Amino acid sequence: MDRPGAVTRLRAALSAFAGQWLPQQDSWAVALSGGPDSLALTAVAARLRPTTALIVDHGLQAGSAQVAEIARGQALALGCVAARVITVTVGVDGGPEAAARTARYAALAKARGADPVLLGHTLDDQAETVLLGLGRGSGARSMAGMRPYDPPWCRPLLGVRRAQTTAVCAELGLSPWLDPHNGDARFTRARLRGEVLPLLEDVLGGGVADALARTAIALRENTELIDDLAEQALPEVTVGAAELGSAELDAADLDAAELDTAALAVLSGPVRRAVIRRWLLAGGGRDLTDLQIRAVDRLVTAWRGQGGVAVGSQARRERLFAVRRDGLLRLRREPV
Repeated sequence: MDRPGAVTRLRAALSAFAGQWLPQQDSWAVALSGGPDSLALTAVAARLRPTTALIVDHGLQAGSAQVAEIARGQALALGCVAARVITVTVGVDGGPEAAARTARYAALAKARGADPVLLGHTLDDQAETVLLGLGRGSGARSMAGMRPYDPPWCRPLLGVRRAQTTAVCAELGLSPWLDPHNGDARFTRARLRGEVLPLLEDVLGGGVADALARTAIALRENTELIDDLAEQALPEVTVGAAELGSAELDAADLDAAELDTAALAVLSGPVRRAVIRRWLLAGGGRDLTDLQIRAVDRLVTAWRGQGGVAVGSQARRERLFAVRRDGLLRLRREPV
């Protein structure tokens, strides 16, 4: 029996994803860069449900407007009901890759309307994400990789190799755009893709990308269980909120809330740190690292009168500190 073609296999992957996560969704949007992954996804998506292609022009490369217009034309030719080019201004926070990602996601979130957004991340992208998290020592959460369904973001191709999306484009006679940044050694992910993963595959005898993707699934299942337990514990450790159920305790309640260190201390370490993480995020923290969260945790488990722990703040002109006072964890804000 002949093996199904690349288009058939990709359609099956997307159909299975839609059946599991989006059974009631009549239409969707797809983030289209013009590259092989998103172009293959657009081709298959447009055959299954009414699809709007959203093309973000970051303006970071010469000719980016022309690339975006070509992608828009391809989307319409593939049967998309609409295709929009969105021009963004990329900032500088976090470096060029992070800044471009921030601008892209903000633009997609604004333009999508009520539609979920399909993203073309593949198993190879997931493997790279796991390696990035491992190398940065950011903890299990960062190595858990990308969620397949994280509303409104949908990643139906996390079980699909990049070679398969390239095969789809070839099968359909499509000419994808090959982003020169993907081969630019100035970018960390490009070096992982072009140097590190091929070396690991060679040294370990193949199968590394699949193994890393499986690792992401296992870690994500563990972190999601811990998050559920932390959600249940929050009312018991939040001062003044013991009478609330976990479903009633939202970010507004946690902003400026205080945590009882005695109640925190009896929780298991992973659950306690998950509680601390959510508290910090709700209070305006950002870009939290495992080191920072563990330092705040030591205010509970190894209290010796130490000073506050600085964490990144969402507010540009504010410094944020987690401090312990009178048996409580509190957030202190200082102007920059």
